[in-house]
Order: sequence, then C-alpha cells, then structure tokens
Amino acid sequence: MAPAPRTVDTAYGPVRGISRDGVRAFLGIPYAAPPVGRARFEAPHPPQRWTEPRDATVPGPAVLQGPYPPPMDVLLPASVSPPEEGDALTVSIWTPEDAEHLPVLVWIHGGAFVRGASSVATYDGSAFARDGIVLVSVQYRLGAAGFAVLDGAPANRGLLDQVFALQWVRDNVAAFGGDPGAVTLMGESAGAMSVADLVASPPARGLFHRAICQSGDGASVCTREDASRVARTLAEHLGVEPTADGVATVPPADLLAAQNAVALAVLLDPDPQRWGASVIRTGLGVMTWFPCLDDDLVPTMPVDAIASGSAVPLLTGTTAEEFRLFTVPSGLAAAITEQTLPGALRRFGFAPDTYTAYAAARPGASPGDVVVAMLTDAAFTVPMLDLAAATSSAGQPAHVYEFAWQTTVSALGACHALELAFVFDRLPDHAAYLLPDGAPQPLADRMHAAWVSFARDGDPGWPAWSPAGGAVQRFDTESALVHHPRADEVSHWR
Repeated sequence: MAPAPRTVDTAYGPVRGISRDGVRAFLGIPYAAPPVGRARFEAPHPPQRWTEPRDATVPGPAVLQGPYPPPMDVLLPASVSPPEEGDALTVSIWTPEDAEHLPVLVWIHGGAFVRGASSVATYDGSAFARDGIVLVSVQYRLGAAGFAVLDGAPANRGLLDQVFALQWVRDNVAAFGGDPGAVTLMGESAGAMSVADLVASPPARGLFHRAICQSGDGASVCTREDASRVARTLAEHLGVEPTADGVATVPPADLLAAQNAVALAVLLDPDPQRWGASVIRTGLGVMTWFPCLDDDLVPTMPVDAIASGSAVPLLTGTTAEEFRLFTVPSGLAAAITEQTLPGALRRFGFAPDTYTAYAAARPGASPGDVVVAMLTDAAFTVPMLDLAAATSSAGQPAHVYEFAWQTTVSALGACHALELAFVFDRLPDHAAYLLPDGAPQPLADRMHAAWVSFARDGDPGWPAWSPAGGAVQRFDTESALVHHPRADEVSHWR
C-alpha cells in the first residue's frame, strides 16, 4: 500500500504531493508570482500566500512558449502550454521518503531560451531521489518575456527568476529533506549557459556550491546594446514602443508570434550590421533571445569572472556530435555540397584551412558532415574547454566528459540532448524521441551514478581536467578515460 500523500509547509503555504515507490513528488510549487500583464516584464516577486494545502500532484503550466516546428516536433518532447495567464514560475521536487539533510540538485532545463518545462518526462527526478538526492526543477521566463531588453524593465529577467528560485531553495528545501548547504546547480544547453552565468553572478554567490554544465559554455551572452536592437524589431512587429509598458499591453499569443517572427528573421538574415555582432556571434543565427551583459547579474563575460575567482567545482562536457540535431533533420547538412561549401564557410566565419584539416581527418565524409563537426567544436567543444580551463585556473576542480554513444534515430549520431535520458536514468521516457528501443541501460547506470556521486561529494569518478593532463571521460557502450581528444582539431580554434 502506497504511503499517504504528505503535506509540507513552505514559506508561502502548505503543499501536498504524491508518493510512489519510495519517492515523494511535489509538482508545480510557485516560487514567484505569476508573470502576467505588466509583471511579465518586472523582476520576480513573492506569490500570494495560501493557507489550505495546495495540490502539488500534477505539473503546473509551462511559461509562454511555442511548439517545436517540424521535424523537431517528433524528435524532442513538447513542453508547450496554451498561452494563458497563470502560475508558471514554479519548482517541482522529487525527494526520498523520510529524507533528511540530503544533497540537492537544482535543475535548469534547456531549450535555446525559448522552450522547456519541468513537466518534460525525461526530467522526472525520481531516479535521483531513489539514489539519495533531492532534485528541484526550475521553470523560468523564456523568449522575449525573459530576455528582451526593454526600457522600464530589468534585463535578464529569466536569470532573475533562476536566482529567485535558488533563494526559495535555500529557504525551503530543508522541509523536503534537502541540505541547503550542499546544493549543486545543473543545466543542459541554455540551462548550462544559465548555470555558467550564475556561477559568475555576484547575486547568486553562496546559493549553490557545485555546478554541472552539459553542452554549455561561459560565453553565451551579448551586449545590452545589441540585445536592444532585437527588442526594437520585436516592438516594430507589435506596433508598440520598445518599452515594458508598451509590450505589456500585447496579448500573450501576439507576443509569442512576434518573438518567433524576429527569430526567423535573424535565422534567415544573420547580418551583424542589423542585429549586432555579439548577437550573431553568440547565437550563430540559431538563438535570438538569451542573456546580455548588465550592471548586476552579468557584469562581465562569465568565463572571465570564473577565471578571476568566482569558480566552484565543475562537471562539464558535450556530446560528440552536438550540431547534428540542428542540421541533419532540417536538411542543412545535406544542402552543404562541394558547390555550396564556400558560402557555408563564409556564413559561419570558418577558415578554409580549418575545413581542410577536418576533412582530412574524416575521409569519405560529405562536406555537410565536415561542417557539422566544425560547428560542434566551435559552438560547444572549445567553449566548454575554455570553461573548464577557467575553473581550473581559479583553483577549482573541473571534471570533463564526452558523450559519444550514437543513436540510430534519423542519422543523428551522438547529437545534442541525447545524454539527458542517460543522466536522469529515464531511457523509456526518451525512447519515443531521440532514442531507439534497446538503448543501453548499463550506460545510463554509469552516467547517472557519476552525476549522483558528483552531487554527493564532488567526485564523479575520474580525474579532474588540467591543461597538462586533459583528462576526459568518454561515455559510450565501452567507456574510457582519454586525454586531449582531437587536440589537433581543437587547436585550430585557438
């Protein structure tokens, strides 16, 4: 017989969760007031208190976002909710029965800063709770609501939400069996970029003690001036002034439509003169809405702040073929032929001699596959190693991994986001998307155990990376410790 659902008191009111197989889940707990109307463009503030136990047995709504376009909609799990007003700044918690003083993982989802939610089945924290970790998943404002630079609104509202959620964790996680003095911040893709921003951010200091950055970096920020250019184009689409008061008058569905229109314009015409060099450099035309430098949260390039002393112990890495997710399903990789190659190299700012070196290392590979390998290193591998180097130079350990197992789905190989189901030990939840039936459970066992170990005591089970040693744990059907993998290719980006 399952234990009766337990009620836990939080700073804003009691919540009642659900218990199953020794794990208690509390879903959709508000940590901030609903981001609606004018509040959509304000700093987060506390929700109204409640006195009766709040149902926390089902996920709350996602923040404002649109669905993935085809063909990505059949490869990645949907997180979209109707663009309605409501509680969306929430945390969801998975914790063992009778937990007390356990390590805490705070999860920040990815989605290019425009999609994602705690309700995605892959992010279910039950396996972490099973293994003695309290997992807290955070939702935060995305897209224009989270990151458009508007007069009368604070910058980086999505990051402000994350800091506000970390403060909620500090003040409330003990009631769920967690130790607020043993918090590891974890994210993937845009979530990993957020983690690096917060490691470097003065207002976030002391709110967590270790960090995990999966497929992220410490340089994905643009200047405030360039972000303002993008926001002005958004306002022009909406027919309003580029101010918080102007954009706040717009219905959510119209805001979402304009946000998507601007993102498409950047993708089709990635002109640095139009959008700003830092927007194009950082987003590669793929991301449009993301953090910018400001005077408070992100006062300097995060990787530089980390090297200067804000570092914490770090677990970081990439998948071996990140950019296949973005280029193979869309047909972009196939469209790069011998005839179109020169234009593709100009589009991404790649030197011909770098292409020649990559092609020589991949005999028989198509021009598209070679460019995709270059994109993977330029956008993920090299910036990730820069983050590890910054952490190491600041005197903190940086453990580096590479996920090399290849899926057979849609010729995606070891693509972006493929490692998530292995880390969360949720292979069945991912099988309908990036994973085939029969994905290797022993690999999930190894990866998940390493993440648990790092959250518990800071040691995932392999040596820390250093400029001299270059230790990288490669996860595959047969995993192995390697040193300075593909150093010759990486050197081309220096």
